Amino acid sequence: MSKKILTIVGARPQFVKAAAVSRAIRTFGKDLIEVMVHTGQHHDANMSDLFFEELEIPKPAYHLDIHGGGHGQMTGRMLEAIEGIIEQEKPDWLLVYGDTNSTLAGALAAAKMHVPVVHIEAGLRSFNKAMPEEINRIMTDHVGTLLFCPTQTSIDNLATEGITQGVHFVGDVMFDATIHAKAYAEKHSKILETLGLTAGSYALATVHRAENTSSKETLSTIIDYLLAIAKNEMPVVLPLHPRTKKVAEEFGVSLEGLHLCEPLGYMDMARLLGGCAQVLTDSGGVQKEAYFYRKPCITLRSETEWVETVEAGWNRLWAVPDYRTPRREIADYGTGYASQKIVTIIEKFGT
Repeated sequence: MSKKILTIVGARPQFVKAAAVSRAIRTFGKDLIEVMVHTGQHHDANMSDLFFEELEIPKPAYHLDIHGGGHGQMTGRMLEAIEGIIEQEKPDWLLVYGDTNSTLAGALAAAKMHVPVVHIEAGLRSFNKAMPEEINRIMTDHVGTLLFCPTQTSIDNLATEGITQGVHFVGDVMFDATIHAKAYAEKHSKILETLGLTAGSYALATVHRAENTSSKETLSTIIDYLLAIAKNEMPVVLPLHPRTKKVAEEFGVSLEGLHLCEPLGYMDMARLLGGCAQVLTDSGGVQKEAYFYRKPCITLRSETEWVETVEAGWNRLWAVPDYRTPRREIADYGTGYASQKIVTIIEKFGT
């Protein structure tokens, strides 16, 4: 008898992870059926539709088109809509990724309707509860049935909170996706030519988190930091997130001096990562992708949930003075088979 998985996605990093896991689900044929729900949290075509096309993700069965508003309003609307879909689809599992409002809404809806929750990227902690992402990931882990952890640190974090049942150390599904995309991007992406860039001669930046875009002072400090690098070291390419563009205009923060472009699809972003000299980002996913491409990274935050990238010498927090930590490989992320491990455990669970 086949099992039905209801998958909730809504943001760029989740599309990337879902591509790898959905590919693994399809290898089980009729034994596993996936029904995908796109909440619409990232609704810009370059941040949503293009990812589904490039990553060959099955078209979502449901598109909720929920975006904008405060955290509570967005999460509440998603929760209500997902509850209705659960009632209609009657899934055996509800699967969520990471730490967005979509993640929390899906997990809460399933828990309230007694549907087992699968959380991929469980156990991550920044230990900063002022971040909405931290609240989302903690609450999701505490209602989860199967918790798939990318690192030993994430296993330890859950154990500290008293969570040991259903916890599995599988490696990182984003590494699976990177392996799949790297060769394709190098062959097919023309983004370096389009932007007039030469491999190895530019830095790649991303800025989008609420903590960095909610005040003029914070955003100005970050942009000034990037501008100093652009002036004294190398050009800084900044694919401009819609939120960052909007608040920069509202605050009157000039981005002149940075190499701006529109938000990019996954393959073009992969090519930029592969060709850059260094990465500057407030994105958790891009921090890891920088390591996957073996690029030094500066994280534009005061903490990171990916502590092993710092400990291994590939990443540092921007407020910390430069230091020389010997670089080493990070074994925890696995060898590219995390997705297959996850799906195999789901398929066998309870049998």
